[in-house]
Amino acid sequence: MQTDQTTPGIEPSWVPESLTSASVAIWGIGLMGGSLAMALRGKTSALFGIDPDIQVCRQSIDMHLFDRVSTNPAELLPKANFIILCAPLGLIPSLLKQIPLDHPGHAVIMDIGSTKNNILPIMEELPERFIPIGGHPMSGKEVSSLSNADADLFQGSSFALLALPRTSQAASNLAIQLVKAIGAHPVWLDPLEHDRWASAISALPYLVANCLSGVTPLDAAPLVGSGYKSTTRLASENIDMMHYILGNNRENVITDLKNFHSRLEMIENALEQNDFDALTNLFEEGAARRAAIMDLFQKGGNS
Repeated sequence: MQTDQTTPGIEPSWVPESLTSASVAIWGIGLMGGSLAMALRGKTSALFGIDPDIQVCRQSIDMHLFDRVSTNPAELLPKANFIILCAPLGLIPSLLKQIPLDHPGHAVIMDIGSTKNNILPIMEELPERFIPIGGHPMSGKEVSSLSNADADLFQGSSFALLALPRTSQAASNLAIQLVKAIGAHPVWLDPLEHDRWASAISALPYLVANCLSGVTPLDAAPLVGSGYKSTTRLASENIDMMHYILGNNRENVITDLKNFHSRLEMIENALEQNDFDALTNLFEEGAARRAAIMDLFQKGGNS
């Protein structure tokens, strides 16, 4: 984990000193972009929304989310000095390549994609007049679309931030202000750490939830309770989105799946051998690991 985000050199004078003085453009007005707009409303000097879907734009106007909304990036991008890419993961690389064509000036560029190995290298290729920084809020819902947006979606959650070689201190400070403004707490990571951790914390739970749903007998439905609902909630995640996430983080996910499979085998063997002492040890280890993880998370959230 990185601890020093200072970049040597002279700070560009155009970088907003505070979020309240930033003109922010959110490109992609779905669950994440809409929730971000709700959480940022009134906390920036201007807030613009961009989405290719005219119906989504009209809906955002009805919800009074932005100062201005457009389906045409070239109309609003030049007015922003802080651009946040909230489009689906598979579209972010193409948006990054389009920004220099539609924005003739300077801007801090942040993405909120779920994997970084496919995005940060393209960010590094942006012209020098842009300052890139990676981001990933560890929050969401099993349902997408602007209709499910929530101003409190990010409250209490971690928000990964990834500095690139030319991410300036001022841009880092702006990103931290953004994270805190929406109620989350920043966690600075390098790309390899991020993708490894995101696999274990996000991708693997989806796969486990989906597998659990896939083997649950339909005739057990009358007994569904809060435990089943919570453990299988992620099974409803958007499949196309999960394809991009799993494909871009394949090696880490395979490693985590193998570790999970080994753990299941130990439980299966203990049951076959009627060895409840071994089961107790496995369950106690799992419970203790979760307690330790949650304790570390809470300490990070309060720092």
